[in-house]
Amino acid sequence: MNTFAGATFVTSAAEQHQCPADDVPEVAFAGRSNAGKSSALNTLCGHSGLARVSRTPGRTQLLNFFEVQIPAALAPGARKGRLVDLPGYGFAQVARDQRRDWGPVVGGFLQHRPNLRGIVIVMDIRHALADQDRQMLDWARHCGRPCHLLLTKADKLGRNAARQELMKVQRELPALHDGASVQLFSVPARTGVDEAVAHIAGWLAAPVG
Repeated sequence: MNTFAGATFVTSAAEQHQCPADDVPEVAFAGRSNAGKSSALNTLCGHSGLARVSRTPGRTQLLNFFEVQIPAALAPGARKGRLVDLPGYGFAQVARDQRRDWGPVVGGFLQHRPNLRGIVIVMDIRHALADQDRQMLDWARHCGRPCHLLLTKADKLGRNAARQELMKVQRELPALHDGASVQLFSVPARTGVDEAVAHIAGWLAAPVG
């Protein structure tokens, strides 16, 4: 199975000027705090402890950068890239002043970060396209950022039910963001791992600038 094996933590940033100052391509991961974003990142990197999975949603309060090697089978002449774990949204139990600070940091990163090639939006398939997900898609469209949706926890539904939810999102997505795509994903069943890695690797292999 192709994954971003050998992924390593690089740095965390609370402000724009703390982000790595280079031209390494990046893909950001966004999602509601309980959507399974950290678990998805760990699975895509074949590293169970890379992105900490907290029992308290909303604990990730910084931009966290992880360096990965692009699988050679997916991008000949493999190069390195970075995955950026963004703070989860929907953090009801976090102090209001922290929530207020995150908006400009994340928004500024999505709009102005020259390294950013795309955004993976992680959604629980049972609650896909909630208001905050729609806001993220609208912001990404406004910033001209392509998006790829992972409908996580697909194993929680039967195969037919999961497929129906996927088709429902596929029908609605063009009106929300015409540069977005979507797939099923499950950590326990390892559904969609190779598909997601291939999509992200395609973004990272594209030259910056």
